[in-house]
Amino acid sequence: MTNRKLAALAALCTLALQAPQAEAQIEPQRWTASSVARPAKTDFSVRVGALTVQMRVMALTVLPGSRVEIAKAGIAGGRITAATGGGTLRSEGANQWTWTAPRAQGFYAVRLVASQPVDTMHLTFMVARPATDVRDGSLGAYAIGTYRPRPATMSAAFEPPRGFVEARPQDYDILVSPNFRLGQFLCKQPGNPQYLLVSPRLLVKLEALLVRVNEAGIPTAGLTVMSGFRTPAYNRAIGNTTDFSRHLWGDAADVYVDNDGDGDMDDLNGDGRRDLQDARWLANLVDQLMAEQPTLPPGGMSIYRRNPVHGPFVHVDTRGYRARW
Repeated sequence: MTNRKLAALAALCTLALQAPQAEAQIEPQRWTASSVARPAKTDFSVRVGALTVQMRVMALTVLPGSRVEIAKAGIAGGRITAATGGGTLRSEGANQWTWTAPRAQGFYAVRLVASQPVDTMHLTFMVARPATDVRDGSLGAYAIGTYRPRPATMSAAFEPPRGFVEARPQDYDILVSPNFRLGQFLCKQPGNPQYLLVSPRLLVKLEALLVRVNEAGIPTAGLTVMSGFRTPAYNRAIGNTTDFSRHLWGDAADVYVDNDGDGDMDDLNGDGRRDLQDARWLANLVDQLMAEQPTLPPGGMSIYRRNPVHGPFVHVDTRGYRARW
């Protein structure tokens, strides 16, 4: 090879090394197995619409074409940069943006990186199928059922949902918060696709409860969600008579701790049995949590004993006011 060719080759190699590398596609975060709970909170927070978010991962439901305002909240974080893997992200000034959802249903990621200290937050916008697409109580072949109009005595949280998130098997491992994934909240009513809702306020509360369980001496990577979202059709089919269960809004979860993976509540209080007292132990942590962190979303809680179908568990929701039964 001539000296001229060698020089040209060296120049090409130098240019290749100096060329900016293509950034990896920004996609929703997905679940991977872990023996410990992942840290839930970032060192900075942002406002996403009316919600203040400080989770490392947070999924939020939006309608096609909707516009979402994102802005730094508080002074922590320094300068924040933002990028998206779908939809349209437009800067509105320092540390504030508008994200516009695509028209197509699906899961779209926005990544926020703070500079002081360096930290990263992942938002997943779940573009839902509008409730106006429901025909004769169904979305396609999937039965939804009917939501009753909100009584005047109830808050706006009981308005019928405006849309439902479409989920297929390849979506089930998408993280909706640092330690919970979409598939955990699916209705037990089968179908492909399925449709569901999951409330970010509930996710914040469940993440806080997971931290408290670990602090109380029960090392665990997550909570088992026995029941998350329920369609009104499924809720009726299993014999529930209430039309206003928070499960119908994706705003409730029936949970227990199951480190050994046998589908039953673990012995949390150390008495050698797995019974209602273990559910009571977990429920007491919820009450302690709410007393110590009053900014957490208030809601309902109840303890359920073992029956022939399931073991003991605790119901947790974020209906907006305290309720016990």
